[in-house]
Amino acid sequence: MEPNFEFERAAYAQGFHRVAGVDEVGRGPLAGPVTAAAVVLDPTCIPEGLNDSKQLSIKKRELLAQQLMACAEVSVAHASVEEIEQHNILRASHIAMRRALAGLRDAADHVLIDGSMVPHGLNISALPVPKGDTRCLSISAASIVAKIARDKLMVDLAQQHPGYGWETNMGYGSKSHISALQNLGPTPHHRRTFKPVHNMLYQEKIVKP
Repeated sequence: MEPNFEFERAAYAQGFHRVAGVDEVGRGPLAGPVTAAAVVLDPTCIPEGLNDSKQLSIKKRELLAQQLMACAEVSVAHASVEEIEQHNILRASHIAMRRALAGLRDAADHVLIDGSMVPHGLNISALPVPKGDTRCLSISAASIVAKIARDKLMVDLAQQHPGYGWETNMGYGSKSHISALQNLGPTPHHRRTFKPVHNMLYQEKIVKP
C-alpha cells in the first residue's frame, strides 16, 4: 500500500483550507534532538514517489526533500536533549510537532498527525493517523523532510564530537556507538535518561569512591 491524498481530500471536503501533515524522527536515538516537520502540500504539485522515509534510499529522500522545498510549504523544528530529559521523549516529540506547525508561513487549519495521539496543547483541528507515513502523502512528506533535517544536524554534530559515528548511526545505539560511549563517555548531546547512557553513568558513580 502506498500513501495517497484521501485524508487531505476528506479534510478539504469538510471545509478546511490549509491541511498540514506532521511527523517526527529521532525518538529512539541515544543522542541528539527529536525533530519534527510540518508540510502543506500543493495539490497541483505533489512530487512522485513520496513514502515513509524509512522505505526510501538516501538519494531518493534527498531528491524528494529538494522537490518539497520547491513546491510545498515546509517547517522543521526540534526539541532539545534537555527537553527530552525534562519532559520524556513522547512529550518532547509533541513539543517539536507544535513548533513545526507554528513555524509555517500561514497557519494550518487542520493537521494530519502520524501516530495515534494528538499533541497536548495543540489548538487546531487534528486527526491522528496510525502508520500515517505509509498512508497519507502529507505525512510521508513530513517524514522525509524531518529525516533529512535531523540527519544533517547529526552529521554536523559528528564533526564536533568525533568517534561516536553519528555521521552514519545518526545517534542510534549501534554497537560502535555503545563502544565509543563506554570508551569516551557521554557528550552534552547524549540523552542521560535513556537506559544505556543512564546505566553507564550510574555504574561510573558506583565505581568511583
